Amino acid sequence: MTRTPGKDLTRRTVLAGGLAVAGASLTGLPRRASAETALSLGDHQIMVFSDGHLTLPMNFILPDRSEAEIAALLEPHGLATDVLTPNCNITLLKSGDRLVLFDVGSGTNFQPTAGELPAKLEAAGIDPSNITDVVLTHAHPDHLWGILDDFDDPLYPEASIWVPEAEWDYWRADDTLANMPEERKSFVVGAQARFEAIEDQVSMIRPGQEMLPGVEAVDTAGHTPGHMSYVIHGGGDSVMVVGDAITNTVISFEKPGWASGSDQDRDMGIATRMALLDRLAQENTRLIGYHFPHPGNGRVEKAGVTYRFVAG
Repeated sequence: MTRTPGKDLTRRTVLAGGLAVAGASLTGLPRRASAETALSLGDHQIMVFSDGHLTLPMNFILPDRSEAEIAALLEPHGLATDVLTPNCNITLLKSGDRLVLFDVGSGTNFQPTAGELPAKLEAAGIDPSNITDVVLTHAHPDHLWGILDDFDDPLYPEASIWVPEAEWDYWRADDTLANMPEERKSFVVGAQARFEAIEDQVSMIRPGQEMLPGVEAVDTAGHTPGHMSYVIHGGGDSVMVVGDAITNTVISFEKPGWASGSDQDRDMGIATRMALLDRLAQENTRLIGYHFPHPGNGRVEKAGVTYRFVAG
């Protein structure tokens, strides 16, 4: 396994202003790619592909909340109160000669409504062998399991695969499987099998590291022990790929202090979510949410003592 440390990134001054929504395909990518969302950020070009969606019961997402509390929050937004069907948004960054995927979706072995990324890349004229880097936020199935193809071989054979070091160590630890609740043991088995298959391609990431030019790793542990988000800096602007540190444009924004059943450490998940929302609102930094309505990009605004998601 290769462990290639990046240089530390000093804190940058984030200027106000947004990403420009491009009206055509990204420069240097096939024209068919224009079917997906295109954003420009200085010399960086960003696309967001859908891997499909998940189906999650509400008693898993909000295990500590009553039906009345859930209805009061979600019904005004026209949302179902018994189940969530979150999108899975995968960010592709083109920077110089690099094509970088942030997470890789779930593949075909998690939920039947997800695993669409390979077909979406093909439709955009992007061959998996042309992906130079894969950057993982964490090792849950819907973010990691798509790293292998249907024959259990690496789907992105030429890519450097960047994994948060704490995440790598946690999922590969000898006692993780024994200590995991029964309903999530498959997460451990799946993560360990995939990490073993890609081990020769892996480099470690630590918080604050700039492992790729203009890409800064931000510690957002809580959802998982080594969860990482990433800020892409360019042209005086920034966008943060938040992974699952912020998961829902209503629940996470209006009730950030509510515990999420998807977080392995619920208290840390709350603290991380609130700190991240504060940072994004204060800096006016755009974010891309993995489970937000596709394409998942927008900004955070303060709304009294809570927050509001502004899409686009």
